[in-house]
Amino acid sequence: MVIQDPVPGVPGGIPIIASEFPELPKALAERPSWDSYFLTIAEAVSTRATCPRRAVGAVLTKDKRILATGFNGSPPGLPHCSEDGCWIEDGHCVRVIHAEHNAVLQGARYGISLEGAECYCTTLPCLGCAKSLVSVGVKRVVYSSDYNPDPRVLELGIILEYKAPS
Repeated sequence: MVIQDPVPGVPGGIPIIASEFPELPKALAERPSWDSYFLTIAEAVSTRATCPRRAVGAVLTKDKRILATGFNGSPPGLPHCSEDGCWIEDGHCVRVIHAEHNAVLQGARYGISLEGAECYCTTLPCLGCAKSLVSVGVKRVVYSSDYNPDPRVLELGIILEYKAPS
């Protein structure tokens, strides 16, 4: 196996023989699938969540490129649950915007079309978030955990795929 290593000023780069780097083929063979890769990124995004009740992350992609990310947190410039406490109604915190909705809003704020996108989320979207995703053209959601699943989400025509965390 020969891998072209781009070197500035050298047309075509310098060939690297994989056998000279025995760890390289193993690393290439262990590359994660795109679903695992984007779910891992969603997990990292969730670390920015500001509600102590639940940390959720979402990544919107198209053609294997990240378009927008979101985590559950307060609107920009407003106090976070971690600062001023949660606003609880019917057992849910309503101070924060859900991760999926935040990702959609980020796309809207920066003029990014989400038509045909996929959503990678650490949690199955709630009905409200699923409706937002469908409304902007998201076709598929890959999630790594259930949380109060609403069976009406199945009626929205969006592809839902569970993938266990790696």
